[in-house]
Amino acid sequence: QFLKQLGIHPDWQFVDVYGMEPELLSMVPRPVCAVLLLFPITEKYETFRTEEEERIKAKGQEVKSSVYFMKQTINNACGTIGLIHAIANNRDKMNFETNSSLKKFLEDSLSMTPEERAKYLETYEAIRVTHESSAHEGQTEAPSIDEKVDLHFIALVNVGGHLYEL
Repeated sequence: QFLKQLGIHPDWQFVDVYGMEPELLSMVPRPVCAVLLLFPITEKYETFRTEEEERIKAKGQEVKSSVYFMKQTINNACGTIGLIHAIANNRDKMNFETNSSLKKFLEDSLSMTPEERAKYLETYEAIRVTHESSAHEGQTEAPSIDEKVDLHFIALVNVGGHLYEL
């Protein structure tokens, strides 16, 4: 619903993955462009993330220039950022409706740095309003923007034959 309101044509959709067993994975429509993963933030995860960041800083990391990435500067918006990462890194496969606010956002921000994209998202009214209205449509109450949440979304995307965690 969120992506439809932002102007993504419904020929692409997000579906739940109920498990990693072959029979459950067979229920996922193909092709798959991206996977969004929601998981609990634990002490073990935080330790791994910190170690991984240190390893990347020390050894470097090769990232294709075609990867679209934005920093998350808005609290409790990791799901929205994950959706943007999934769509942005598959723009060539997506069909956008005329006057799509998400398409305009992506076109406007394509040449920006990850930090500039984050700042632009903070002020981009169409996505903010859609995010807020969609957050209230779910089956559970959305947390306030300042509430500490112990869950996190990441997007896994294939760009040029390489898998990226964003």
